Amino acid sequence: MKRKTASKETAISRALSGLRPGGRKALICYVCAGDPDLMTTGRLVRVMAEAGADIIELGVPFSDPLADGPVIQRASNRAIGAGATISRVLGLVRDIRRDVEVPLVLMTYANPIFAYGVSRFVQEAGTYGVDGLIIPDLPVEEWPVLDDHVQASSMEIIPMLAPNSPDARLRLAVDRATSFVYCVSVLGTSGTRGHLDTARSLVARVRHFSDIPLVLGFGVGEPSGARRYAQVADGVVVGSAIVRQVERYGRDSVRPVARFVSQLRAAVDEASSSHV
Repeated sequence: MKRKTASKETAISRALSGLRPGGRKALICYVCAGDPDLMTTGRLVRVMAEAGADIIELGVPFSDPLADGPVIQRASNRAIGAGATISRVLGLVRDIRRDVEVPLVLMTYANPIFAYGVSRFVQEAGTYGVDGLIIPDLPVEEWPVLDDHVQASSMEIIPMLAPNSPDARLRLAVDRATSFVYCVSVLGTSGTRGHLDTARSLVARVRHFSDIPLVLGFGVGEPSGARRYAQVADGVVVGSAIVRQVERYGRDSVRPVARFVSQLRAAVDEASSSHV
């Protein structure tokens, strides 16, 4: 079977392709925008970029985050309570873009986008500097509702695949993917402990259809876990473990998060030259 490879060049694909000559694996870091406040989120994004994150996910706080576990749910509630809205999150992206070049991806849900207005959301997100969208409750089959708007922008939609995704969906997702595919390592929400065998099996199934970069997320809680998961994929996503640092230290979380991301970077780099 002929495999698909990434073809369209975007900010995200350029970032990932820049890692490949040296065999480096990608580190993608997540924070919830507005937790504990938008100013602190801006500082967190900057230090994560400086500490070695290749791509940064900004979670758009939502009252019903179906794919997120309790850690990120609490972060969303704190952010909403502090006044975070889609408009303010996009404004934060605009401010961050003045001095941060690392690709920025918004993780959000279909309902907030539709409530805000699809055309308005995509136009503002692209203009302000968002490079990609992850929308867990919008399956690939439903992407056409956004396609016309996204295709006209510089952004891309990144597909998520779960261990129980059927082969037909795997094939459809890799056919639609532009720069990478987000593989979920567990049957559950974010923050759930991952299983390496499950992750390895999913990666192998997706590899059958495509050589496009694959990253593993959900269940990576510490540097040692990041190293193990990076050994079976092209990169890892760390979310809840970073959000816990924010939850613990609040506005004083910048230095702890920077230190933690540096540890994750070192662990992922260790995986670049080894295999399991």
